[in-house]
Amino acid sequence: MLSCVNCGACCASFRVSFYWSEADPFTGGTVPTELTEKISPTRVAMKGTNRPQPRCDALQGDIGQQVACGIYAQRSSTCREFEAGSAQCLKARFKHGITTDQIPIVAA
Repeated sequence: MLSCVNCGACCASFRVSFYWSEADPFTGGTVPTELTEKISPTRVAMKGTNRPQPRCDALQGDIGQQVACGIYAQRSSTCREFEAGSAQCLKARFKHGITTDQIPIVAA
């Protein structure tokens, strides 16, 4: 499995959108509302990801070096479901000039 803590490309490549209730504490949502923005009546996005040059406001560190999610335990379902090594992951890495030989492999 590819290591995400040395990458972060996915957090700076795509709009991270999800159903609004994930950011509503009254419905059991855990994503901090101050880190989201409304994009439709039923969807919100992580702040920073709905731009031509996306970068999630919760991303800490330098892409391709060392990164962390500032709200990892509270991240959205979109982030939880994103798979390291998937086609989308490799696309994001390519966009940022990160080759798989630059990212350590972590034993599962």
